[in-house]
Amino acid sequence: MGCTRFGELWDRSTDDLLVEAVGEALGSAGIFRDDVDAWWLGTLGSGQSGLTLSRPLGIEYKPVTRVENYCATGSESFRNACYAVASGAYDRVVAVGVEKLKDSGFSGLLRADPPADGTASELSVTAPAAFSLLDPAYCARHGVDPGDMRAAMTHVAWKNHVNGARNPKAQFRAEVSREKIESAPKVAGRLGVLDCSGVSDGAAAALVVRAEDAYDYTDRPVFVKALALAAGPMRGGMDPDYDFTSFPEVRHAARDAYAQAGITDPRRQLSLAEVHDCFTPTEVVLMEDLGFSDGGRAWRDVLEGHFDADGRLPVNVDGGLKSFGHPVGASGLRMLYEAWLQLRGDAGPRQLDDPRTALTHNLGGRPGGCVSFVSVVGREPGPC
Repeated sequence: MGCTRFGELWDRSTDDLLVEAVGEALGSAGIFRDDVDAWWLGTLGSGQSGLTLSRPLGIEYKPVTRVENYCATGSESFRNACYAVASGAYDRVVAVGVEKLKDSGFSGLLRADPPADGTASELSVTAPAAFSLLDPAYCARHGVDPGDMRAAMTHVAWKNHVNGARNPKAQFRAEVSREKIESAPKVAGRLGVLDCSGVSDGAAAALVVRAEDAYDYTDRPVFVKALALAAGPMRGGMDPDYDFTSFPEVRHAARDAYAQAGITDPRRQLSLAEVHDCFTPTEVVLMEDLGFSDGGRAWRDVLEGHFDADGRLPVNVDGGLKSFGHPVGASGLRMLYEAWLQLRGDAGPRQLDDPRTALTHNLGGRPGGCVSFVSVVGREPGPC
């Protein structure tokens, strides 16, 4: 695999990022560009068609497929690349994800919504506003004191910045005090600036081959055990039964992934997880949707350190979206990059003790209507 540094990369173009990420991925396997049979590129808005990748890399007349699935775009690139190899169509493929957000002149995601009939009013709500609804809804449903929930949200940001401070490729590499997090200017509801992931540029890439061929390229391969994607019907904004305390799409994707990987107890069978912490209450809710905490218990498990780097299930040990920012097309592959480093023992000062299986999770959209991706990867082939 390969991954660029994430950040405000004003001096790097989309082409530069693609060349760096792919070069590192191919170099780690000891192969060259022309050894790759096919390519998958994920980007939300940093290019159209496979030419976005073939031109800077000089790929000559090979299939290059560009995919997009909101914030799960990088994961979608990887999922499709894996299926291409599993089908027997290709021997060696590369999945790439890239996004250049800082050069757009727009703070946040730059996208144009498709034409609609005007009834989907939630599309006019900003992402921070939409995700800020998770906080009071969770408190109301589970009887959680707002002060306790605020402390849990703060702990998520604090934890992920502690982890990111040890990662040379993170956008933000400084620990942030709890006091600073809680006193940050408010963006929406109780979400402050430091409850929100940053806006960044970056790219990541992965070489995918058949399991039986893996040792031809490395003595420490990582094996794909599960790939699950769920797209919701987007009825949350109109459904009176939807209460903004869960992502049904995440629950469906997790259930599918666990069945594929033979996981019956994710808290015990997973060594680490990289999840989509776009906002701090999102990570709290995800701990329950992914089965890491019982219903109504995630806030307490967060505060007790269960998901810290030295906890029972480390979550976002690389710093997550909170420290890396969120270049949409790259984030899913960045999560897989951390899993790859950890499972190979190459994560440096943040290396965990003997990890064997890892989960990555992306979601794109917002509460009430999103797509969700879950993967499980491990050091050994076969079910967990």
